[in-house]
Amino acid sequence: MSEFQRLRCRVAFHALQFRSEIQTLGRQMVERLRAWGQPFLSYHPGLVRDTLAYHGCAELFQDVHTELIQYRRAQMIRQGIISDELNVDSHLHRENGSCPLMPEEVGLLLRAMGYPSKTIIYLAGSQTFGGQRLLIPLRAMFANLVDRTSLCSKTELSDLVGPETPLPSDIFQLPRPKSESELKEEWNRAGPRPRPLPPPPERRIYPHEKEGWYGWITETDKEPNPSPRDLRMQAHRLLWDALDYIISVEADAFFPGFNNDGSGWPDFSGLVMGQRLYERASSRTYRPDRKTIAALFDITRDNMYHPKHDWTLSVKEHLNKSLSEEGLIRQSLLSKPNSFLSHPLPECSCRISSLELTKQTEGKDGRVLYGDEHECPKWMQSAEAVGVRNDDVESAEEDNDVVEQQERNGPDFSTSLTSTIDHDEEWDPND
Repeated sequence: MSEFQRLRCRVAFHALQFRSEIQTLGRQMVERLRAWGQPFLSYHPGLVRDTLAYHGCAELFQDVHTELIQYRRAQMIRQGIISDELNVDSHLHRENGSCPLMPEEVGLLLRAMGYPSKTIIYLAGSQTFGGQRLLIPLRAMFANLVDRTSLCSKTELSDLVGPETPLPSDIFQLPRPKSESELKEEWNRAGPRPRPLPPPPERRIYPHEKEGWYGWITETDKEPNPSPRDLRMQAHRLLWDALDYIISVEADAFFPGFNNDGSGWPDFSGLVMGQRLYERASSRTYRPDRKTIAALFDITRDNMYHPKHDWTLSVKEHLNKSLSEEGLIRQSLLSKPNSFLSHPLPECSCRISSLELTKQTEGKDGRVLYGDEHECPKWMQSAEAVGVRNDDVESAEEDNDVVEQQERNGPDFSTSLTSTIDHDEEWDPND
């Protein structure tokens, strides 16, 4: 059985790959982020309309977005996807950890962890429900908030999509203004006198209020079927998600706004966390407990931007625990019942015979959550040893090259190296 599981791991993390064009553009985007000369963090908000409707998080938004979530929730109830009531207490669900973290809250958490305002944050996800309005507080705290449109030109993105058949333009047409004779005729047909004063003129309907995916609310109570343009945009979002996936896996740090949604299928953040754990288990991947985070924010709700020092220490302690073994075990408890892709330990890992056995941690159902890795095959251990020796030789050669370069360049090189070290300390003071 263990051999079959290893085969599943090889297929999931090696055999299944993106198209070559997607991989090429994704690597170029990573190189452009690295060209800034400092580490970058990837953040996926997880604000998807279906997810918000499934968990009943409509009251966290305002205006038309709350109505859209409720429309979708009613549709899911009719389809049998949800067996709960239509109107629920969203704030209670948020306290239970069922709702995503808002971008403003994530910005405050990162600021409490000591990330400077010039930190590069890549915004992953093809669409953030609520629009750019929700990202205003995060942009105010971290000015270097970028996405795929900041790193790629329109030509590069269109080349990735390929040639498409042009669709007819679906532009909203304003009603034809009535002439003076038509207005008089309507007045004469209005009925016997005395009549009340005519109502004031209606507010002008602007084109942007009818265009897009929310224009149907003012016209009908039933959501229309997706148009060809909507279906095409959904296909494009799959490509954008693929690019964001590559960047999130390669990022120096990853912060999920929402994962383990309970639907039974791994979500974007869960897949990224599993891939990062499989490739580099030591990578900085935050696994926050949204229930604990909600309780912390309730404590300082009135002073969110000027919290007390004790609150900042509590946030640091919780997020640092999410990076450690305790966070891995908690993530395993949430992910194992659904899919091993979100937490491929210990199925997709092995240990070298020279290392000590890791203490096993089992869940309530007897499933191994942490530890109990199989011993690596002999060919893998020998390859690992050769790789280590080669790395040592290469690192020694690189060190010699650095020393020679430093001697040639003189004091200017030392100054630049010192500034780089200082910059790394500013990136994460807890290391």
